[in-house]
Amino acid sequence: MAEITLKFDKRNVIAKKTLEYILSLGVFKTVNKTALNMSLEDVKKGRVNKYKNTDELFDKILN
Repeated sequence: MAEITLKFDKRNVIAKKTLEYILSLGVFKTVNKTALNMSLEDVKKGRVNKYKNTDELFDKILN
């Protein structure tokens, strides 16, 4: 499934009405990805690193 990201001025009446119309057709769905949701997704997919303490972290960074 393809994903489309739209950026528009929330004060622009034409942009808001156009977006409302497109969403009313039922062809598209909206997905709100917050920073928290993206972070939890990273954890689930294993895209995080864990360290026992700061010394281990700095050893990994500096070496």
